[in-house]
Amino acid sequence: MTSRTRGLWDRYRSASPVTIALLALVLGLVVGAVIIVATTPAILNAWRGAFHSWGAPGHALKVTFDNVGAAYRSIVTGSIVDPPQFWHSVTTGRGWTASLTPLSETLTYAIPLVIASIAVGITFQTGLFNIGANGQAILGGVTGVAVATLVHLPTVIHLPLTLLAGIAGGVVGGAIPGLLKAYTGAHEVIVTLMFNYVASYFMLFCLLSTPLQLPNQTNAISRTMPGGTQLAPLFGTASGLRVNYGIVVALAVTVFALWLLDRSSIGFEFRVTGANPHAARASGINARRTLVTSFLISGGLAGLAGVTWVAGTTHYIDQNFLQGSAGIGFTAITVSLLGRNRPIGIVWGSLLFAALEVGGSNMQANTGIPYDLATVIQSAIVIFVATPVLVKEIFRLRALRAESVKVATAGWGS
Repeated sequence: MTSRTRGLWDRYRSASPVTIALLALVLGLVVGAVIIVATTPAILNAWRGAFHSWGAPGHALKVTFDNVGAAYRSIVTGSIVDPPQFWHSVTTGRGWTASLTPLSETLTYAIPLVIASIAVGITFQTGLFNIGANGQAILGGVTGVAVATLVHLPTVIHLPLTLLAGIAGGVVGGAIPGLLKAYTGAHEVIVTLMFNYVASYFMLFCLLSTPLQLPNQTNAISRTMPGGTQLAPLFGTASGLRVNYGIVVALAVTVFALWLLDRSSIGFEFRVTGANPHAARASGINARRTLVTSFLISGGLAGLAGVTWVAGTTHYIDQNFLQGSAGIGFTAITVSLLGRNRPIGIVWGSLLFAALEVGGSNMQANTGIPYDLATVIQSAIVIFVATPVLVKEIFRLRALRAESVKVATAGWGS
């Protein structure tokens, strides 16, 4: 075995965060395949007659692989690219909208998810649990749409002001639980969780009882954001692709988070407080200030995620905004944990979850397999990533250095 081959083999056998994450993805897909096999009538019928003839086992295996393969192929073609369609566009120069729509939809969903997940990850780094990111995103959407629709300014001022208004709304949503935690000892999980309901009903009030409501309308729906406050499609409206300039906002937030957590004194205080609060206090770090600052930054970014979602997609809000399965603030908690609260890891985790969300709909349309399977795969991946020891035991990974266990729990972005 050459030194290069041995190096690649050792890299695979090591319990690095990248290896853990990739193998967790494989295990999640295996769990999904098992569920497909156990719940698909065609597969079950094929295996019932698997021993009726010599060719029956082979037929059963073929049916199994065909159905599992069709499901995962639909996820890939629905969220990234359909190879035949892409090749047709390359060779003919036509049909680019159809070829790029899956990737465009994945990026569109991932944009606010990256921002909201980084918001959650910042409080996690400080040892706090911000379960209220969804409510803060709702406030950001409401305040952003209010400034966009009720104020009239030149575009060069109006769009930045709209985004800043979304941040301000999220800051208010983060300040309340932060101050309560710092000065009264209220548990941030309970406060932020219940604040989601407050934000939802406040949004409903704004949509029904304030000038934000669409004129001559009795339903809970807001005015539409004017064009100058919208995040325009990245490739132009004529392209038919929804991916928008929110991707620039998400990249800026990622760079900011990297600087904040790794290069700034505030980020150092966050990490020290999260690692050992007693040591942080002993070293002179102001615990209250650190706690409140963490919630302010987290809330502001969550609010930015909310206004970015509105400005880049629907351009208005209604009573279903970020409710139910569309609540990116709740998904952000999972994505942040998947990325080990590190910005780069969160970006990859957001893209994965976005691809499963978008591809899951295509899978259901093409194969009839329920969309909920995508959620099952997501959950399985998170479970395996959250238990690196289990992954190491399944694949017989080994630590190459003394600090390997620490690195293995530091996530994709370490």
